[in-house]
Amino acid sequence: MTPRSVLFPVWQRLCQCLFFVASLSLLGCASAPPARVQPQLFHDALFKPLAEPIQPEQVFALSPAMRRYLDEDIAAQLRSKGSRQGLLDALYLKSELMLEYDSSYTRNAAEAFEAKRGNCLSLVIMTAALAKQLDLPLSYHSVFVDEFWTRSEGIFVLSGHVNLSLGKRLGEQHRSHGDADLLTVDFLPAEQRRFQRTRVIDENTIVAMYMNNRAAEALIANQMDEAYWWAREAMVQDPKLMAAYNTLSVIYRRAGQSALAEAPLRYVLAQEPGNAQAMSNLVLVLNDLGKVQESEALALQLKTLQPYPPYRYFDLGVLAMHGADFKAARDYFDKEIARSAFVAEFHFWAALASYGLGDLALARQQLGQAVANSNTPKDKASYTAKLEWLNTQRQSAEQRTRILR
Repeated sequence: MTPRSVLFPVWQRLCQCLFFVASLSLLGCASAPPARVQPQLFHDALFKPLAEPIQPEQVFALSPAMRRYLDEDIAAQLRSKGSRQGLLDALYLKSELMLEYDSSYTRNAAEAFEAKRGNCLSLVIMTAALAKQLDLPLSYHSVFVDEFWTRSEGIFVLSGHVNLSLGKRLGEQHRSHGDADLLTVDFLPAEQRRFQRTRVIDENTIVAMYMNNRAAEALIANQMDEAYWWAREAMVQDPKLMAAYNTLSVIYRRAGQSALAEAPLRYVLAQEPGNAQAMSNLVLVLNDLGKVQESEALALQLKTLQPYPPYRYFDLGVLAMHGADFKAARDYFDKEIARSAFVAEFHFWAALASYGLGDLALARQQLGQAVANSNTPKDKASYTAKLEWLNTQRQSAEQRTRILR
């Protein structure tokens, strides 16, 4: 197994469509003993304080523009349709606010509203902030989805998914008959929502997820001080969010502090002994510390849980491309796509392999998938340009064929 740094779920799942799912009643959060912050895992002295300390309350804070939007821009719509339906129509109908999906980075509520774009977590946070201002009851859910991996700067990122459910405002509950007590706002395509399993999570968990995302984004950008403080605050906001412990460990290791990286991973594995992401990172840390025998034993255990790591087939495909073995390359890319169908990079390389084999039709199809699954405007523009070029090549070939006839 190839050693690799792995980050726990970053909540920016690929989302292209919005769906409102009717349910019967709001779910309550099951009571559980509160977890305690683990201060022994923090080493503040190693990292420079941020110029502006992290303020958790800013995650859901409404900007003046958001208040004007509710009080003036859509006030009539809220009165005529009811607060819940009026808000959802205003936010998510293409003729209204025109929100777009963008995973460039994780925005808070005000930033997502201003940019009119965000990843799933950002759009959930923005929707919740506006809903709370309207006194709409709501609940948040962590959604169990198939593993979705991306890779950036040598770090593997496992993306998660969240949604939220909105109830009716107290005074509007009997305004109309036939409406569901609860609407779940979800940004996954319909085919991915079938038989979807969820669990209710607290708002402090949403805040911690946001902060863990910011930590992961800073880490990938090699902003170690910023990454540390975001991860630290995520653990303070929700000590049960194992993702943040894993992120903290990767930060320590990237900062040259492998001796400190071990403890957060040990803590995770004490709670979740089969956690593959923590095990994968611990293999690296133990090897750094010269604990080779323990590292190798853990690697064998990990291999039983994860025999074919993320990107394994992709890397083999790239190697085959370098050797101009386009058939083998396409087979490898197809295997990677079969287990992670929504990574634009996989489709792009599959398109290159198909082009190398002279299969222009399949190359165009795969490039189309790369465009459809792009997570950022920059990526979408890049893949779109390549697809347009390929379409130009097809048109030129058709013209040559007509001339020859």
